[in-house]
Amino acid sequence: QVQLVESGGGLVQAGGSLRLSCAASGSISSINAMDWYRQAPGKQRDLVASITSDGRTNFADSVKGRCTISRDNAKNTVYLQMNSLKAEDTAVYYCHALVVLKTAPSRRHYWGQGTQVTVSS
Repeated sequence: QVQLVESGGGLVQAGGSLRLSCAASGSISSINAMDWYRQAPGKQRDLVASITSDGRTNFADSVKGRCTISRDNAKNTVYLQMNSLKAEDTAVYYCHALVVLKTAPSRRHYWGQGTQVTVSS
């Protein structure tokens, strides 16, 4: 079917930057929205940023002005550039994609396995 593979997480000091990547592969006809979510221990999974296939973006208030999201449609890849990181940004970051499969006309949701981002204060 479809696999989403994230990369780029790690340990960074407060004020630093990280760039997350998520590559989708498999039986993909097209991808509508691609998003980044995050989940801190004991908390729900929340939307961080999203981008549509035509480049429209949306950000959580907590990251506005500090993050940018972009995608390469030819590579089925989405990126999240995070700057001025804070300790409260520490979480597991998950990639999500709404995919139209080559084998089916409907859209389906897929998730990556998550990548840990830890910001030390």
